[in-house]
Amino acid sequence: MDYVIEMCGITKIFPGIIANDDVTLQLKKSEIHVLLGENGAGKSTIMSILFGLYQPDKGIIKKNGKEVKINGPNDATRLGIGMVHQHFKLVHNFTVLENIILGVETTSRGFLKMDKAREKVVSLSKQYGLDVNPDALISDITVGMQQRVEILKMLYRDNEILIFDEPTAVLTPQEIEELMKIMRSLVAEGKSILFITHKLAEIKAVADRCTVLRKGKYVGTVEVSSVSKEEMSEMMVGRKVSLAIEKPEPKIGKVVLETKNLCVKNKTTGKLVVDNASFTAKEGEILCIAGIDGNGQRELVFALTGLISADSGAILLNGRDISHDAIRARAGIAHIPEDRHRHGLVLYYSLAYNLALQKYYTKRFQNGGFLKYEEINKFAEDLIERYDIRSGQGIKTPVRSMSGGNQQKAVIAREIDRDPRLLIAVQPTRGLDVGAIEYIHKQLVAERDKGKAVLLVSLELDEVMNVSDRILVIYEGRLVANVNPKETTFQELGLYMSGSKKEGAA
Repeated sequence: MDYVIEMCGITKIFPGIIANDDVTLQLKKSEIHVLLGENGAGKSTIMSILFGLYQPDKGIIKKNGKEVKINGPNDATRLGIGMVHQHFKLVHNFTVLENIILGVETTSRGFLKMDKAREKVVSLSKQYGLDVNPDALISDITVGMQQRVEILKMLYRDNEILIFDEPTAVLTPQEIEELMKIMRSLVAEGKSILFITHKLAEIKAVADRCTVLRKGKYVGTVEVSSVSKEEMSEMMVGRKVSLAIEKPEPKIGKVVLETKNLCVKNKTTGKLVVDNASFTAKEGEILCIAGIDGNGQRELVFALTGLISADSGAILLNGRDISHDAIRARAGIAHIPEDRHRHGLVLYYSLAYNLALQKYYTKRFQNGGFLKYEEINKFAEDLIERYDIRSGQGIKTPVRSMSGGNQQKAVIAREIDRDPRLLIAVQPTRGLDVGAIEYIHKQLVAERDKGKAVLLVSLELDEVMNVSDRILVIYEGRLVANVNPKETTFQELGLYMSGSKKEGAA
């Protein structure tokens, strides 16, 4: 059998952890090959080795049967290997076009020549339905749009081996469907795809073969058509996983959060991005805000949590107006943010410091402005044990070196430990495997059952339908529907989300 890429006996060791332990991965030409495994199983590490970001401690890489040495991303690009990273590698104060050509610029006498590059980017954007504005700044576009820029970067370089690391984590159902079509058309053109995902439905929909890793070790490679989702999840986690969410009927109590005619304007354009939002969230319910990315969810959450100021309207928590309170004064609200790197963690801090971020200034953790390190460490070790946060060096681990799933568990542990009246969870399972998703959904339901109000903001329709007790749909900043998940369908939600149908919300 001829393989376009072979990674044979790859081992990679980081301080305190064997990320890849004698792993073999073989990619056929013109196939979509999925790499499946729990967070921290070593998937991103082995793909980073193939892309030249890490060097293996043992093992060899072959391309078309010949051994190759990949010392860095430039070597990978020369070999026709491209990668879309889970956490995007974009320069935020550059434009879309500047990011796409970065590293492969065309120059004349020291000046950038952008015309041909722009033509190629616009052409690729149309060809693959990626619809990006080449002149927009990365800092001004949504996470979903940033994902498209990463894909265009790879297509611009004419790569033939394409690595997608969690490419659908930030996309809407419609965008995911579009991406699957793009993948199939790329394969039809002779390209080969390695695809890291945790979403079993996507694997069944698009993949030819699937290689499973568990705790850094190779478990096996299967033909996707011949195995069930349950069998794949068991291979991945090493135990049976419940793919259904079990929750008792909600016991709805008093109103915890109320917004009255809340308006937020875009600071640059002056356009209303949250438009007269009025709704309530009550004790003992999971209220979900569903919508296509970029319809005002982010600004609504930022206004509720105090990250930005609302332009008009009121926010009431337990009947008290908190509209103008500082973030720390909004006691009773905990926030699991959409972007754990930008708003959830300080990546260069240790795990212990990150777990103490919301409490370090309290008497328990400081005295006269001096931190009580022993108390912080004890607190962190307790949370690590209770929430099963895995890392190479325990409380001393720099958070940047942890897997995405364990970073997310750290954020969730810290926020739930604050014992909030209102828990705001934005994309809490983004990029997580089935085991971690099952765990996080249980945590959200447990908070609901303790009588807390849970405000879930999600782009995942499966999550929206299965976890929530009530759904508000947001479209262009307006709440256009207030529906019961038991009385609606995916199709109806899709119509509300695209603005084709409106009902009014409360």
